[in-house]
Amino acid sequence: MLDMKALGVPLFALGILALVVWALSRGFGASYDATTIAEGVQSFDELADRFELVAQEKGGVYAFNLLREARLPPNIDMHLLGHRIGDEMYKQEGIEGIALCTDEFRNACSHTMVIGALTDHGEAALPMIRDACKRAPGGPGAYTMCYHGLGHGVFAYYGYSIPETVAMCEKTGTEEYRNREATECIGGAVMELSGGGGHDRELWLDARAAYIEEDPVAFCLSDEMPDFAKSQCLTYITPELWAQVGIDMGEPDPRQYVDAFALCAPIRNQELRTTCYGAFGKEFVPLAANRDIRLVDKLPDEKYQDVILWCGYANVAEGIDACLSQAVFSLFWGGENDPEASFRFCALVTDPGRATACYRTLGDNIRYYIRDDRRSALCGRLPSYAQEACATEQS
Repeated sequence: MLDMKALGVPLFALGILALVVWALSRGFGASYDATTIAEGVQSFDELADRFELVAQEKGGVYAFNLLREARLPPNIDMHLLGHRIGDEMYKQEGIEGIALCTDEFRNACSHTMVIGALTDHGEAALPMIRDACKRAPGGPGAYTMCYHGLGHGVFAYYGYSIPETVAMCEKTGTEEYRNREATECIGGAVMELSGGGGHDRELWLDARAAYIEEDPVAFCLSDEMPDFAKSQCLTYITPELWAQVGIDMGEPDPRQYVDAFALCAPIRNQELRTTCYGAFGKEFVPLAANRDIRLVDKLPDEKYQDVILWCGYANVAEGIDACLSQAVFSLFWGGENDPEASFRFCALVTDPGRATACYRTLGDNIRYYIRDDRRSALCGRLPSYAQEACATEQS
């Protein structure tokens, strides 16, 4: 056998050679396959590494197309996996790569384009980020949701410091969008605090200990969070409420939802309390799909019935109603999911009053997010009491 060290081959070259040999031995390289990409993976990071290798070899667009069709294990965070692919795509395309993005995986691609620009250029990137977000793929909500993705990056950029992140996010808000950019940006930062840490895990763990591990609800209601963003914070802090009562995020016991919902009850402000309850519905929908967000609008009725049942564990009318309402928002997802799923969901709500509220919420979603020829037909499928408001033009 040749002695590579004796031949003067550098160690880093040996590492690259070993990676190539490993990839070829696994059947990867020129023969990536949607049915085998996840074969034998033992962790999320290992799976993400494979998709990153695809993106490096064949481009980010190819890797996103593969992700669309890939056979994956349950409980994979598809949005975060999309972020990992998008990181590679940004290296190849720069922020102009947003023109190649789709709205799939809850806008993961456009999110990473703006995060990459922030990382490269800091605050000076804000004008180019605004321009890119206006070109983000998707419906009317795509522009502001682009800033949600930016919030993930801002938080990491500032070393997981909430005060600096809030200050930066506040610079993004405009009167035209009623400061929604800043609200979404802070929401993205809270989501990163709850489930991120890829930039610097040690700093992230320190931030979690400082901000949310003792009392996540108190963090959202504290002076650290500006008043306009408190609701958004509560929207994205739900997994921490589950952790507070010992829910296993991999295999949650629905009976424990009672205790988790109860953490919302002491919130005195009714609007914020309702938001806290409602955020459970946002989490329940992808949970019913084993967190495969590609499938949330394709689930059988019994999975939607599970969501309705889980919302019932709020045990108070305010909580159940809010949970069901946000479940509809999550199913409809700005009109980017198949609307049929939302109609099926509302039809499964057996309580007459709650079914009425469900259809009204669906009508509000259609009215706001559907601006093309589909709107008239979709509004016409609603019960008569919801049709007029659905068909009313946005002011």
